[in-house]
Amino acid sequence: MADAPLLALTWWPCYRKILMPSDTAPPPAAPLISVVVPVRNEAPNIAPLIAEISAALAGVAHEIVYVDDGSTDATPQELAAARAEGAPLRVLRHRASCGQSAAVITGVKAARGEWIATLDGDGQNDPADIPRLLARAQAEAGKGAPVLIAGHRVNRRDSAVKRFSSRFANRFRAWMLRDATPDTGCGLKVFSRALFLGLPHFDHMHRFLPALTLRAGGLVISEPVNHRPRVRGTSNYGTLDRLAVSILDLIGVAWLQRRGKRPVIEPEA
Repeated sequence: MADAPLLALTWWPCYRKILMPSDTAPPPAAPLISVVVPVRNEAPNIAPLIAEISAALAGVAHEIVYVDDGSTDATPQELAAARAEGAPLRVLRHRASCGQSAAVITGVKAARGEWIATLDGDGQNDPADIPRLLARAQAEAGKGAPVLIAGHRVNRRDSAVKRFSSRFANRFRAWMLRDATPDTGCGLKVFSRALFLGLPHFDHMHRFLPALTLRAGGLVISEPVNHRPRVRGTSNYGTLDRLAVSILDLIGVAWLQRRGKRPVIEPEA
């Protein structure tokens, strides 16, 4: 487990700016699932997406954890209004933008649920898919290995540039990492909080959750999910940003895969 602190050093100056509780252990009477949503400048999407998450998980013990990654628009005000209206919402905020991975890590550490669902804050992921992915994760968890259910956007509703760059990145990543995941960039995923906390944490790690889960001895299953066009706001974690860091990230994760070992513990005598 010495790998994680070494990688964390590469973005520690940014991570120090995160505002979050010091105690990250789930308290008693925790919800079954925490929905973690990283956002930056997504004010128009806050209220509609929270309403959709609440409707999708009606009857399921849940909480919604928004992590505001240093927004400069009305995102904080929209989140405050949603809380005032009674949504099961918790809000954490980065003093400055630290990136999507940092926001996901902040949210999962602060989450109280046994299970975590992540989805993008732009409204393109459909919260109605969460119950199905959660049911699959719970069914597979009974078989012993930790499991990650990864959404697969079969019919993507993005620009041609995004679709092409994503297709190229997925094929190149699959060739290098052998993670057998057709759409690792999909923000909609379900996994246990314990699994995530045991993974190495570093900048851009959210794009490599399937490979990191396999490295930890886990099971990765892709499930088709709905994908919708963006109807409000503009992208804040852009295509060029993803491409600029992909090669170095791939090399780093490939190194982690080759350095990882999973000892088999014999029963006590």
